[in-house]
Amino acid sequence: MKFKQSILKFHLLILILFIFIILLSCSSHLNKDKKIFNYNEQSGIASLDPAFAKNQSIMWAIHQLYNTLVEVDDELQLKPSLAKSWELSKDQLLFTFHLRTDVYFHDNPLFKNGKGRLMNANDVVYSLSRIMDVNVASPGAWIFNNRVDLNGGFKAINDSTFQLKLIRPFQPILGILSMQYCSIIPKEVIDQYGNDFRSHPVGTGPFEMITWIEGQALLLKRNEHYFETDSNGNKLPYLDGVKISFFDSKATEFLEFQQQRLDFINDIDANFKDEILTKTGNLKKEWEGRLVLQKHPYLNIEYLGILVDTNNVMVKKSPLRLQKIRQAINYGFDRKKMMLYLRNSIGTAANSGFIPTGLPSFDSSFVKGYHYDPNKATELLVEAGFSGENNLPSIKLLTIPIYADLAGYIANELNIIGIPIQVEVVQKSILLEQTSKSQALFFRGSWIADYPDAENYLSVFYGKNPAPPNYTRYNNEEYNKLYEKAIGEKNDSIRYQLYRKMDQLIINDAPVVPLWYDMAIHLIHKNIESFYPNSLNLLELRRVIKK
Repeated sequence: MKFKQSILKFHLLILILFIFIILLSCSSHLNKDKKIFNYNEQSGIASLDPAFAKNQSIMWAIHQLYNTLVEVDDELQLKPSLAKSWELSKDQLLFTFHLRTDVYFHDNPLFKNGKGRLMNANDVVYSLSRIMDVNVASPGAWIFNNRVDLNGGFKAINDSTFQLKLIRPFQPILGILSMQYCSIIPKEVIDQYGNDFRSHPVGTGPFEMITWIEGQALLLKRNEHYFETDSNGNKLPYLDGVKISFFDSKATEFLEFQQQRLDFINDIDANFKDEILTKTGNLKKEWEGRLVLQKHPYLNIEYLGILVDTNNVMVKKSPLRLQKIRQAINYGFDRKKMMLYLRNSIGTAANSGFIPTGLPSFDSSFVKGYHYDPNKATELLVEAGFSGENNLPSIKLLTIPIYADLAGYIANELNIIGIPIQVEVVQKSILLEQTSKSQALFFRGSWIADYPDAENYLSVFYGKNPAPPNYTRYNNEEYNKLYEKAIGEKNDSIRYQLYRKMDQLIINDAPVVPLWYDMAIHLIHKNIESFYPNSLNLLELRRVIKK
């Protein structure tokens, strides 16, 4: 019996490899019949379970396989997806969603006759409840904490009507529902595979998985029963499939792209940026006409964080406890020069607040940040009591390897004006651990939007939030009151005004040193059309055409 099982497993492996080879040939530039979009994921993909969609590599793949109730369009506006419409009760606590009735899960042997089952409201209840299940241990559990009523917060009224009940008004909840964590999945597949659902994904998305050989390639094919169409009634997606490679070398990735075995590259490695881009962030002449350079605002801010919890012994002994020292650091280096020479103008110098460009509440005329002013920095040092023989003690700045050159630049600039900075390069996992445990006084950080609302950034400084997201342990009573008022404000204009007041408070108190507002940058081959990522930098392939 064991011998027969071994033979069956062997035959199954041969079959999978055969399919894999066939699909690889489809993605080759030699086969013009199949339109396979090829991209590389250097960091690999840890899971295809939406409950673990905690980083970009997972989110990009999840976005191809699943759908959410609502989604974000190219203009960062929320629009219907699985939910065709919704209403909010007068007390702003109850959302009622009306679901589409023409959406099916991918074909799977666990469904009747192996055909995809109709998605319904119970699937929504199950999917969202699962995120909060402690046994699942989803890193996205925080999205509903202290927001959704634990007793009946998710409810199926009938097959096509779903209700969500809040504890208190929270306007950004629709944005949260657009996150990949909130993708809709079928319970019976989870029941069958348990933790192995990570490699047996079944969703309603535009593509479905064929095979995943970890460390080698992930292959997706067009979902022939996908519910969306274009404006002319043509079924989406246009592509026949997607192939994701896992080259861990940026040099290999670039070579594969040059040889047209990859259709696009996300971001440009520091080792190649000077070869491809001018200092002003444009293609060099030798690349013009050969490639398409695509740049757009990306909802990410790069910053230096400063621990300001005065109850922490480390803070009590550090000059960073003083607001004037933190402000002096902000004035003490030239962000624009840094962007030009170290970033090839990819991004915008952060001379406003913590909220980045690209969000509707961003307003640099209202929120006044820091500009390069070494004289002002020196004045603040004197006012803080550090001048003459009373020199400022050395301050350690923690960063990760890929940002070592930037940290070095900032340290050199600050050293010139009398703020001695010692750069210490550590691995990312160590930095995350130390910031989470409030063991890092001065550290490099970034914040990528989870959903298109400035609340996502302002929650980083809400005093009642732990670390994460409040890595600086900032706690300002006035700020906290504004935050609590803003999340319940239905009027966008009024809410944005509150956001800007909060942003200015952060800048004045200076628990952070904003560096730059990021920019997504892609290199694309000229035979790829209708490739339009949004400011969340999601990989959108539904309308992509490959010629």
